[in-house]
Amino acid sequence: MNLKTLKDLFLSELANLYDSEHRIVKALPRPAKAATCTHLQAAFLSHLKESESHVIKLEAVFKSFDVKPHAKTCVATIGLLEEGDQLASEFKGSPAINAALISAAQKVEHYEMASYGGLHAWAELLNNAEAAGLLEEILEQERAANAALKDLALTRSNQEALGETGSHISSADEELTEETQHSQGQKPAAVSRN
Repeated sequence: MNLKTLKDLFLSELANLYDSEHRIVKALPRPAKAATCTHLQAAFLSHLKESESHVIKLEAVFKSFDVKPHAKTCVATIGLLEEGDQLASEFKGSPAINAALISAAQKVEHYEMASYGGLHAWAELLNNAEAAGLLEEILEQERAANAALKDLALTRSNQEALGETGSHISSADEELTEETQHSQGQKPAAVSRN
């Protein structure tokens, strides 16, 4: 009987996330193109660059365990990306398109946060400080991406999805948007008050 260890589990899940990040890199241009909100488009494209860096960081994590980087099909990511494509198709041209895209993207972010959180904890248990540090960096970027999406949903897209003309953004929402942009190193953009 072949008893598998925490290290085996770690490396299996690492290969799963390596596949996931490759799929996300390929997929992110689609919602960026489908979004009608320039802020959401920018958020998707910004996260695309981060996801490309995640692939490189995951390769470094593999190397820190003296293992060649390899992918294991991530069924969860495949399903989440397919669901996102379906929502984008179903709500194309609708006032709810941006809210639909954010919902789909947040599902992916939550999956990634859970997965990276587990890997980070396991890397610490396996006494691999380099891997733990890299995984913590990725986890923080995933949390920030999720927060940016939540901010866009609350300040723009959810209200637009109601389909009412003259949606209003409060000054508190405007400040929240500016804080998120500042935390992402972006220059605050003017908030539309249609």
